[in-house]
Amino acid sequence: MPWVRLDTQFASNPKVVELAAGKKWRAAFVYLASLAYAGAQGTDGYIPSNCLFLIHATKSEADALVGVGLWNLSPGGWDINGWDEFQVSDDAARKRRERAQKGAAKRWENERKARLHGV
Repeated sequence: MPWVRLDTQFASNPKVVELAAGKKWRAAFVYLASLAYAGAQGTDGYIPSNCLFLIHATKSEADALVGVGLWNLSPGGWDINGWDEFQVSDDAARKRRERAQKGAAKRWENERKARLHGV
């Protein structure tokens, strides 16, 4: 998916406030980067442990995100807490894209027929 949803109240989320109070600003950035990574890679919110460097993260920042509840431990990595609740699943995005493509094809066909018939 080319984008992910970000709550407009992100900065005042108690979990983010806890990170900020502990001067763990980089962990908050890593969380944002993890949203983008999961969206771009279609992982449904899963962050493999061997991909920390791709989101500019260290193990310490991953631990901080788990500590405040933004990430959950998962075999071989972490899951972004609430991914399924707030993000469009890859399957839903695929279905929406297919519907849009079918609609566009139908509109194009109608326009083509109209041009052929001089309408």
